[in-house]
This record gives sequence, structure tokens and C-alpha cells, in this order.
Amino acid sequence: MFAPMTIQQAAIQIKQKLKEIYTERESAAITDRVLEKLTGVKKTDRIVNRDKMLSPEQTGLLGNWLHRLMNHEPLQYILQEAWFGGLKFYVDKNVLIPRPETEELVDWIISDCKFPIRELTLLDMGCGSGCISVFLKKKLRKAEVWACDVREDALHVAQHNAETSGAEIIFRQLNFLNEEERSKLPSFDIIVSNPPYVPEKDKAQMQPNVLNYEPSSALFVPDNDSLVFYNAIAGFGKKNLNAHGAVYVEIHEDLGEKVLNLFRSNNYRAVLKKDMQGKDRMIKAIYGA
Repeated sequence: MFAPMTIQQAAIQIKQKLKEIYTERESAAITDRVLEKLTGVKKTDRIVNRDKMLSPEQTGLLGNWLHRLMNHEPLQYILQEAWFGGLKFYVDKNVLIPRPETEELVDWIISDCKFPIRELTLLDMGCGSGCISVFLKKKLRKAEVWACDVREDALHVAQHNAETSGAEIIFRQLNFLNEEERSKLPSFDIIVSNPPYVPEKDKAQMQPNVLNYEPSSALFVPDNDSLVFYNAIAGFGKKNLNAHGAVYVEIHEDLGEKVLNLFRSNNYRAVLKKDMQGKDRMIKAIYGA
């Protein structure tokens, strides 16, 4: 439990502590988000009111949050919120934390859509928090959006985010790797997915905030079958993509050519795109083109 302190004292103490495990820039960013959530006011207002004392409740909550942060728990799980495409999403340990790279994937989809949209059906495979499907429904309002995931707990999170965002989405719980289960889905104009794609061997290089907290089933694939989800998506698209429809997938930066060749060998015209960091990150594939 912290002793009574002002907003300014709290900012100094949080940042100094976080610098033990985070960079200077990360510590500053986390400190800002923690204090904004704790006080309910923006940084400029906190500077003006820097000598204002935190309440005992705020001080106790801060102690709890800092303890969890020092154990490498992601801030998004502690605050139970993450931002994606300018929208705020509820997140917990049942879903991955949305990444900026995935925003680039959905931006690609939106830029390819022809407006005004009259009819468009879209599937988000492995929806997790629902950030992809909810964002796309908000941007492509006339689209019929479906979302599926194998994990019931993840679907609860996605459904909550859809409801709070006012996004009408059709959810299905199914194992997409099971051909019989995915065959129950209809046809779509767009199939999008950020599937598990990190090989098990990469665990040794991963940061503890990811490895110890984010759901492993949404991250990892067997070393000897790292393209398992892309195979399933390619097979599904052959039967369930409407004419001129497209698949958009996020990929592991080291597997670009392999995923590209997989789609091309299945009679797709596929292109590979780099993310803003210059890494191979996403693929668009059109069947039979």
C-alpha cells in the first residue's frame, strides 16, 4: 500500500518503478495511461492539478496495478481495455491484445471495397476479441458480417464488444480446422483472419508479457505444421468464396513466401504486403483469378 501522494508524486514513482523492466519510452506511455484511467482526466489537466492528492481508493488501486505490471502483466488486461482503429475494446486473458499490424490488414480491406456498398458478406475467422469484425462492421455498415472462434470464452468477449459498439454481427462457435464444422458456414465475398501463426520454437524469444498472459491457443502452431490454418482457409475459400471474392490474412514475418506459395498452389492469385515496419505481414488472395 502506497503512502498518501499527489498526482505528480504518483507519476514519478510509477515511472521510476517501471523503468526496471521497461524502456524509458514504454514507462512514460504506461504511466500516462495508468494515471488517466485512475484519475479520469487527460495529461494536461493532470499537470494543472499535479498537487491534488489521490484518494485512498485510488492509491490502493494504483498499488495493485503496479504490482501486476511489475509481474509483466499487460496493461490492457489490467485496465481491461485496448484500442483498435480508434475504437475501445474490452479485453481479458481469453483473447489476444489487438496489434497495430492488424489495423493495417483491415485498412487494406476497406481501401479495396467499392463504395457505395450494396451487398457484401464477410467472415472473420478466429475472431478473438472481435476487433476485426466489429471495426469492419462499423466501417462497412451495409455488410453482413460473420465471426467464428473455437473458444467459447473468446466469443463472449467478442459478443460483448459487438453489443457495446452497436455492431450487428452473426457469431458462430466452431473449430475451423474441422472441415465438417466449417462446411456449415455460407459463402462470403471476403474472408479475413489473423490466425495462430507463431511456431512453438519461437516461444524462447517471446517477451513474458505475451508468453505468460496471452492465450497460447490463439498464438502458437506446431513447428511441423505452421501453415495449418492457412491450408484450412485456402480450402474453405475454394468452396465458399463468392465470385471475385478475396481472402485477407495476417502472417508470420518469416513465413511470407511459404504462405504465398500455399495460396498460389491452390489456384489463388496472391500478393504479399509488408507492414509499416517493413516486415512481411499480410496476404490477399483471390481464388481462380
